[in-house]
Amino acid sequence: MSQTITVEGMSCEHCEQTVEEALEDVEGVSEATADSDAETATVEGSADPDALVGAVEDAGYDASA
Repeated sequence: MSQTITVEGMSCEHCEQTVEEALEDVEGVSEATADSDAETATVEGSADPDALVGAVEDAGYDASA
């Protein structure tokens, strides 16, 4: 299952990597891809959307499901 969340505050490739790593640490995520230009992150797996948002916010970015 694929989910897309909005992520604000990413400005570079390093930001994308930080968000991807934070999302991949969430239980149920098999893959995560962040796009700073689109201000989104796409996640494959069955993770809880609130957990995804929380992980991104803990990494220092604003997020919404």
